[in-house]
Amino acid sequence: MRINLSPFNQLLDLLIPLRCIQCGTIVETQDGLCTACWPLIPFITKPFCACCGLPFDFEIEESALCGICSHKQPHYSTARSVFCYTTESKNLILKFKHTDSIGSAPLFAKWMARVIEDVDDPLCIPVPLHWTRLFMRTYNQAALLAREMATLKGWTYDPSLLIRQRRTASQGHFSKEKRRTNVRGAFKISDSKKPLLQERTVVLVDDVFTTGATLTACSKALLKAGAKEVHAVTLARVVRSRGLEI
Repeated sequence: MRINLSPFNQLLDLLIPLRCIQCGTIVETQDGLCTACWPLIPFITKPFCACCGLPFDFEIEESALCGICSHKQPHYSTARSVFCYTTESKNLILKFKHTDSIGSAPLFAKWMARVIEDVDDPLCIPVPLHWTRLFMRTYNQAALLAREMATLKGWTYDPSLLIRQRRTASQGHFSKEKRRTNVRGAFKISDSKKPLLQERTVVLVDDVFTTGATLTACSKALLKAGAKEVHAVTLARVVRSRGLEI
């Protein structure tokens, strides 16, 4: 039970009670989910790949890498996600991404801030949308998450540093190789922002990690332009063995 609420907050809770972001049930805490929905969301916990964050199904040392990262180190130093993208959890993403449910951004950013490793004075930037898609959608969900994370952590937020210079096709039903080809060369750094990037650590924010193709393309562009290292963080991650193909 919550205690020590100000009279204003008590009145606000009476007028606009907190609700579960999944089912809409009134809840008493700011955790975002009711007791019935919380166990349905497959939050990612250790053990997982020390690089890409892929969850392992068995206990293994913390420094272990998955087969893909062992074969070829990604351009990002680490990638972390809050939960697996499954039938149960995808509704959280879809509502946030397509129905203007942007009020969930602060809660999602809080969850994301918990999974990212400590980094030294990073630039926090979102995976950008092409301007035509941004015009149609009216907001970039990755930018909302990055802004909230930066505010929460006291990081520098710069939504215009990374630019999507080419409108790419939706990646929804592409194969891994097709995704990689689709976003190759799609991102660049604003010339006016390159001096700000030199030898800086970057926290790169997106909503879903599917194959890592977009995060890889962005990281490659950032490192080429002078970034010291890139740490990616997403709200959800597709894990093929855990029940949902997209």
